[in-house]
Parts: sequence; structure tokens; C-alpha cells
Amino acid sequence: MAMSTGGPGGNMSEINVTPMIDILLVLLIIFMVIVPVTPKGLDALVPQPPKNPQQQQQQNDRTIVVQVLYRPGQSPAYKINETDVNHGDLLAKLTDIYANRAERVMFVKGDDDVNFAYIADVIDIGRAANVDHIGLMTPKIQEGQ
Repeated sequence: MAMSTGGPGGNMSEINVTPMIDILLVLLIIFMVIVPVTPKGLDALVPQPPKNPQQQQQQNDRTIVVQVLYRPGQSPAYKINETDVNHGDLLAKLTDIYANRAERVMFVKGDDDVNFAYIADVIDIGRAANVDHIGLMTPKIQEGQ
């Protein structure tokens, strides 16, 4: 660090940048510590396959899947576990289903051509029916493609 003593060239004033660099390094360390703490993404609830066939039947009895089916030129059709349901009756049916359940998990499965607004509406209806966990189901990826 050089310092001018006011010799023959006159007075020279220079900015001391050392405190600015110190502040910059402290801020860099703070941001490096804070960034890994922030959460990333959303939690996803994906159904897991059972380990034995007997458990498969029990799981099918417990699992509630609401399907949103595409109908060209019309509003979509809705099904709860392969049972046709009107959109207006969806909240009442889900409320009845989850009235006495300890495990409040529901899956929503939509056709590829359905507007996501209809699926979001089903998620809202599920939340209104006091469902704790709502998962989205996607089609299986076929092997060998």
C-alpha cells in the first residue's frame, strides 16, 4: 500500500479500497452460508408399488384416484376409482370418503389433453374435503423407447 508524503508532485489523494474489499468478502461468505439453507422445489408424493400381491389388493382398497378425462368440445368427465362422478358431486363424495379415514391421501390423474386448470380445480376440491396429501399421477414410461 503506497502513501504519498506530499513531495514535489503535490498532494495525491487515493481511495483506500481495503475496507470495501473486506465488506465484499464478508457479504460473499454470508451468501455462501445462506444459499444452501433455502428450500428448493416441491415435495412430490409418488405411489410406491407394494412388495407382495396381498398388499396390492389392500392398497387398491385404500388408494383414492380421481381421474380427469378429456372430452373434445366439452368439459372433462370425472371418476373416483373408476366410478363416474359429476363435477358438482365431487366435493360431497370426497368428503364422505375421507370422513372416517386416518390416512388422507389422494391422487389426481389427468389425460394428456386436459387443461391443467381442471386438474388444479380437483386439487382445490380435495383440499376442501380435508385431504392432507395430494399427489399427481403420470403415465408409466414404457421401457425400451
